[in-house]
Amino acid sequence: MEQHIRFCTTSDGVRIAYATVGQGPPLVRIAPWFTHLEFEWENPLWRFMLDAGTRRFLLIRYDGRGMGLSDREVNDFSPEASVRDLEAVVDALGFERVALYGLSQGGATAIAYAVRHPDRVSHLILYGSFARMSWVLDTEKGHEAFEAGVTLIRHGWGSHVPAYRQLFTSLFMPDADADAIRQFNELQRISTSAENATALFSAMAKTDVRDVLPRVTAPTLVIHRRGDTSVPFRAGRELATGIPGARFLPLEGRNHIPLPNEATFETSFKAIEEFVCGVGEAEAAAAASGLLTILFTDIEGSTTLTQRVGDAKAQEVLRIHNNIVRDALKTHGGSEVKHTGDGIMASFPFASRALECAVGVQRAFAAHNQENPDTPIPVRMGLNAGEPVAEEEDLFGTAVQLARRICDRAEPGQILASNVVQELAAGKGFVFGDEGDVALKGFEKPVRLYELHWQT
Repeated sequence: MEQHIRFCTTSDGVRIAYATVGQGPPLVRIAPWFTHLEFEWENPLWRFMLDAGTRRFLLIRYDGRGMGLSDREVNDFSPEASVRDLEAVVDALGFERVALYGLSQGGATAIAYAVRHPDRVSHLILYGSFARMSWVLDTEKGHEAFEAGVTLIRHGWGSHVPAYRQLFTSLFMPDADADAIRQFNELQRISTSAENATALFSAMAKTDVRDVLPRVTAPTLVIHRRGDTSVPFRAGRELATGIPGARFLPLEGRNHIPLPNEATFETSFKAIEEFVCGVGEAEAAAAASGLLTILFTDIEGSTTLTQRVGDAKAQEVLRIHNNIVRDALKTHGGSEVKHTGDGIMASFPFASRALECAVGVQRAFAAHNQENPDTPIPVRMGLNAGEPVAEEEDLFGTAVQLARRICDRAEPGQILASNVVQELAAGKGFVFGDEGDVALKGFEKPVRLYELHWQT
């Protein structure tokens, strides 16, 4: 797969280089402080991010004015000029609507564009972004550090000695290894001149989109790392609070720029894929692959309960169970397959969604049982993943039968999953306990089971 580099011209006559690669809905990455389309494409530190972007999207990147392959001899680096760069790129693409992916200070540019052209933006994603650099501008210490940064850039940016740029590398990637640090230092050097870098850095202090946040109408996803050493976590919360209906995804970690070995990057980009493409397309892709995760719920002792409290009361308990499970299915993108009398069978396109749903269900029942100690609803749950046979709006086959048997094996309040589900969810933050190889009725060979610890 190769990127295709083209040029467009802004309303004030600046030539902007932009690159397209991949297929799918258009996703425009808003240029952060410094970029270089060719260097990024050939460099493993950034290539893994670009490859992730092309899994589901036509990924569009561009070098802002004064950077990379775009015109370097420019004078205006204001926030307004940054919006003009984005306007030129979107107009050149010719799409009716695009999704905007604003990283760091590129987020403010994306917000300003989305407010100015609401009919052109399908989705807005903000990663490590801010509305205003208040943590710098509103304190004497922060302001002094900012001015020191300006001086450092002015006198040493273009030097072949990386020490001048090391400060910014350390801020952006405190956990990077020596090779990543070297590559990032080099990107800074070749992306722009010391004069332009000084002007770009100074222009960040003029960025302030706080007043327009309530006017954003595009569906918005805000992603921010809790320990971000460059842009504080509170800046991400401010964006999510100020934009109506914005979803907020907090992630662990300190690196402002994600690294190839960080699982949180994959988590964030899967969230972006689902946010832009929607559950429907994700399910269609899963259906095409044939892989589904099957979940069963079962009310423990439902027959005994009916005899003890009577038909009417037992039916009321069943309705509570159904409502809790169905609400969780809606939240986590599950599909109800059928009602089993004292439980529900559901399917999911992703194992992680099924497990999140199971946790949500058990927590809801735990809260209900605490509030209603006289009529608790003890529920067991079992999950398995495979390629079931679909027929007449139902699912059949070994994958379904095994999920049923796993559910039967579970204790009230317990979530049991097959080894397949546990492996599919590896790296997603779930905590499992190994139950060992278990003999299940109807299956010749023992099955490795894992308990999902939903209380933690």
